[in-house]
Amino acid sequence: MPGTRPGMTSEWPSVSASLTEKALAKINLTLRVTGRRADGYHELESLVAFADIADTLTLHPGPQTALAIVGPFAAACGPTADNLVLKAVAALRQRVAGVAAGQFQLEKMIPVAGGVGGGSADAAAALRLLARANALAPGEPRLAAAALAVGADVPVCLDPRSRIMRGVGEELSLPLVLPQLAAVLVNPGIALPTREVFAAFAGMASQQGDLGEVPRERDALIEFLHRHGNDLTRPAVACAPVVGEVLEALAKLPSARLARMSGSGPTCFALFQSPAEATTAAQQLKSTHDHWWIHAGMIGGH
Repeated sequence: MPGTRPGMTSEWPSVSASLTEKALAKINLTLRVTGRRADGYHELESLVAFADIADTLTLHPGPQTALAIVGPFAAACGPTADNLVLKAVAALRQRVAGVAAGQFQLEKMIPVAGGVGGGSADAAAALRLLARANALAPGEPRLAAAALAVGADVPVCLDPRSRIMRGVGEELSLPLVLPQLAAVLVNPGIALPTREVFAAFAGMASQQGDLGEVPRERDALIEFLHRHGNDLTRPAVACAPVVGEVLEALAKLPSARLARMSGSGPTCFALFQSPAEATTAAQQLKSTHDHWWIHAGMIGGH
């Protein structure tokens, strides 16, 4: 099979039908850098929600572990052997003996290296599939340990509900009840490695305070978001000036209530009062920036 990679062989348990999971895009509604640890990792505080744009990961039972990638962003995924789906399998096998997997197929719909946790969401979806296939409880601690071993954003994607994420990603609040937010997501078609943005952040300090209590009502939440921004925006714009262009274009859209970068970029989003306003704004933006990836949809409510 093109794009596949053989892996370790394990006996398949009692599951024979294919299993599928959605890997929802992770949106950092806020992001505050709270410090830097001795090992060089930055500690964060971030209000995270999930959008309706998603990759789809399917597991076909079989004795060999392999991965095939399809979809509009398949070519941007890089070497299959480095994919976080296979790393998630390896991480769980290190913690749970005899984990069986099979042939994975990943339909890649989320921009790669876009600041919306696409790879992390894929890894989390792989862990959920393995848990289902191997009769592991969703709250199994070894799943969470494997998630953190794969990457800092994987734990919050394991159970994709709105939360506050702290530390390097291992400290998660209880799920939050947030309203659905109509949004336009934009990626300018570049990859912006997280490490480059954090390197540019070096020497900067956050001007934000603690998040405190997060409002549940839409208007109050948007007002709250205006008071809590994304500390990585300035360094991301320094690394990739097009991020500034995207934010400016989003802020100028009719009825846009907030324009912000997600994560370490380059994907940005604008919030609107209604899905109809978001759809109209996305169409307007496509007419002038047809080389950008633009998605009108919903954030939150998960």
